[in-house]
Amino acid sequence: MSKIVAVVSGGIDSVTMAYHLKAQGHSLHVVAIDYGQRHRKELEFARLAAGRLGAPYEEVDLTGARSVFRGSSLTDSAVDVPSDRGPARGGPNIVPNRNALLLSAAFALAVVVKAEAVAFGVMADDVGPSDTSVEFMRSFIAMERVATRGHAHPDLDLITPLIELHKSELIAMGHKLDVPWTQTWTCFRGEDLHCGRCAACWERREAFTAAGVEDPTVYAR
Repeated sequence: MSKIVAVVSGGIDSVTMAYHLKAQGHSLHVVAIDYGQRHRKELEFARLAAGRLGAPYEEVDLTGARSVFRGSSLTDSAVDVPSDRGPARGGPNIVPNRNALLLSAAFALAVVVKAEAVAFGVMADDVGPSDTSVEFMRSFIAMERVATRGHAHPDLDLITPLIELHKSELIAMGHKLDVPWTQTWTCFRGEDLHCGRCAACWERREAFTAAGVEDPTVYAR
């Protein structure tokens, strides 16, 4: 059993990751990060997940970062969240360098609680050329081992338990783990209901269909 700081946004990926790690017998410390995202409603669901798993929960306030994350529909109120499902749908929804910020906060906590690893929910469908790449993850942990030398656990690691899974496979995993899907949040708009139209909602709907699992989500459209 290892002590792991799990970065949990409240979405289906990171919540399922936390359930998976708990089922493996690890001791979790859940961290959620408010970086000024439009859909900060997701943080409520991160807190709920931590409570269900009996894990300590911390929420890091980095809302000031919103001012330097201009130009993304996730952090800039002047940019609309697109309603589409095509292959190029991710562009306006990308926040460059966001993961470096999230992971820096998570590793700071890992030092304090003497965790052996930080877990991050990057999936096969997420892996690209930038801050979701295997290259980035390897480079980041190499940097953190230098940055925290003498203060952190000597075997401090960055793990990505979902990196070989596609979204439908994640749904199948979560179904077996009894993840309560209605207590997760995906929609980029962050309104009362999942909008059913943004890229994140389309991916959620399509994943349930592909996995053959009933989608209990209530969509506005």
